[in-house]
Amino acid sequence: MFKIYRTEENGKLVKQKKNKILPNTWCSIINPNEDELIKASTLLHLDYDLLNNCLDANERSRLESTPSSLTLIINLPLLDDEGNFDTLPCGLILTPKNLITICARDNRVLNSFNRLTSHTFDTKNRLNFFLNILYRSTQFYLRYLNIINKKTEDIEYALRKTTSNKELFQLMEIQKSLVYFTTALKDNHLALLKLLRILKNPASAKLTKFSAEDEELLDDVIIENKQAIEMVDMHRSILEGMMDGFASIISNNLNLVMKFLAAITIILSIPTMLASFWGMNVPVIFSTNPNGFWIVIGLSMIATIITIIFFRKKGMF
Repeated sequence: MFKIYRTEENGKLVKQKKNKILPNTWCSIINPNEDELIKASTLLHLDYDLLNNCLDANERSRLESTPSSLTLIINLPLLDDEGNFDTLPCGLILTPKNLITICARDNRVLNSFNRLTSHTFDTKNRLNFFLNILYRSTQFYLRYLNIINKKTEDIEYALRKTTSNKELFQLMEIQKSLVYFTTALKDNHLALLKLLRILKNPASAKLTKFSAEDEELLDDVIIENKQAIEMVDMHRSILEGMMDGFASIISNNLNLVMKFLAAITIILSIPTMLASFWGMNVPVIFSTNPNGFWIVIGLSMIATIITIIFFRKKGMF
């Protein structure tokens, strides 16, 4: 999907035709096919391999700067319909005339820039729009971390009632998501620091003007990204401690069950043992007594009650 947008003089975001790319436009490329990728490469005068690398799911965050373009590949946070979290490489390419974004999948970060939110950005101010996308990405990381924290609390509450495998598998999925977030955020942090150094370099003025307002916005992005890294590390530590704690609880619960079953087995063996003694085909006490059966039953009950009282005092029940 290859779409072109431009902010008009009235501040509205207007979709443009694909046959001609005007200056100060935003070119959004989402999951393009081969023909769209070739067309974008031709119209935008960009290297085909550069665009293709942005679609690689295993691409790490990095920054490439040339006299004619500035390319930042950054990892965006993803939340799918099933509630699972992941990261997605996204290419942000700044040229002297346009801003290009290219991703392999549709995502909420870029979708948040639309006609309804057009008052918050301007495609004519390309660098500011570029930095706004980065800022929005860090905000989504923080938002998703709050969702993860809420999910973790719900799972913890459920595990207090029952230690089923379902909740443990959910914790494992969250732990995996936090690993993805940690790796992505730390890579993003290094790329953002490099971006700050490049934009402060006077040579970058040929590509775009780096104003004091832009520098402040980029500083905010770096601070928000660091905060997200600290939150991820905190959540990972809490989750690891929680997993270890619940593993100990499950093991302790298993020990309690085994202890209870052992006590029940011993208690049930007492009447069985007495019945076995009096069931032997040899002369035994009470064999001639007409109330012998009830005497044996009484002895079994007394012995069983004494054993139960003993086990209760020992904490077996």
